[in-house]
Amino acid sequence: MPNLFEITRSPGEILARRTYVFDRLIMASPYISSDAITSISTADVQLMFELYDEIFFDHRIKQAFPGQMKFSLSRRLTKSAAKTFYTRATGGIMAAEKTIEIRMGVDFFIKYDEIETTKAVCGITTTCPLEAFLLVFEHELCHALEFIHFESSNCRGRRFKMIAKKIFGHTESYHELPTPREIAQAKYGLNIGDQVTFKYIGKRVEGILYNINKRATVIVRDRNGAFTDCQGNRYVKYYVPLDSLE
Repeated sequence: MPNLFEITRSPGEILARRTYVFDRLIMASPYISSDAITSISTADVQLMFELYDEIFFDHRIKQAFPGQMKFSLSRRLTKSAAKTFYTRATGGIMAAEKTIEIRMGVDFFIKYDEIETTKAVCGITTTCPLEAFLLVFEHELCHALEFIHFESSNCRGRRFKMIAKKIFGHTESYHELPTPREIAQAKYGLNIGDQVTFKYIGKRVEGILYNINKRATVIVRDRNGAFTDCQGNRYVKYYVPLDSLE
């Protein structure tokens, strides 16, 4: 198996290679045509993997992993900007049947410019959605490398941090991209627990802001509701667009 951890690159070389991936992705992608991300497909993530394997690893990831690499997009990720899943080797599973899936959280990048904040990813201040997308993907690639060699991965661990630093120049293992809750607070002044109102079938409804993801979850007192609090009060849940709340 090729040793993927022997790579050590200077900051200048890392930046040059990342910029090359950035430019090649824009040239080859049918959806990404600039540093902004308004639409994206799983084929783009597959393409990005091919570019990283070529430009950073000289095609050695494919050589090291006989299993299947999968890529997906999600609009349900609201805290983590991406996740990597690994089907571990168990009795009866051949090496070629192992899978590593990298799942990217789309909304973090589509809504990158929703609010004005410093948007660091892995300790590196980003300036555009595509740069943030690349850095998040690099973080997930580090998970994939650990899974390939050790069948376990932990981004808080010393080994992971060493890999991320040597190969990609990462100094942290988290992102500061705006979450749905932060966007709701900054744009609409909304916080969990607020009393809010909204229109439903022509009527004004009042409730409590219970959660914020793509939409707000509002609980409204209703004696026939299926949701019960610790005082025995019953509620009905409504899923409401953030800009419809007052």
